[in-house]
Amino acid sequence: MATLKIKLLNKNAKIPEYQSKGAAGFDLCASEEVLLRRGEWALVPTGLSFSFSKKYEIQIRPRSGLAIKHGISVLNAPGTVDADYRGEIKVILWNCGGEDFTIKIGDRIAQAVLSPIERAKFKVVSALNKTKRGSGGFGSTGK
Repeated sequence: MATLKIKLLNKNAKIPEYQSKGAAGFDLCASEEVLLRRGEWALVPTGLSFSFSKKYEIQIRPRSGLAIKHGISVLNAPGTVDADYRGEIKVILWNCGGEDFTIKIGDRIAQAVLSPIERAKFKVVSALNKTKRGSGGFGSTGK
């Protein structure tokens, strides 16, 4: 099991929790109140900073309940927190719903998943192996 070191940056910061034994992600909570007007986005602070092994990244993902009930999503989903970042974790929330929405202090605003990574070794070649799909892009495999 990996260790995630957490620094609380203010009195409103909440230690993340997994909501069930089988949950892949832990919840991040807002440390400030933020009004999200419909169609707009905002950077919502969590009051947390992390330290973890360079073998991992943290992916920031939307919460399904906020998405289905209020049209609130993470704009750059999934966002990435790199292992060498020590600043405050902030989440870009986007209100794609039909009404303004207020994020209150302590509200669960996103899920975070600690994910293993492997860095690539880059190699320039003159040709790539052929596949049935080839260079077919957006929508090329069907509906």
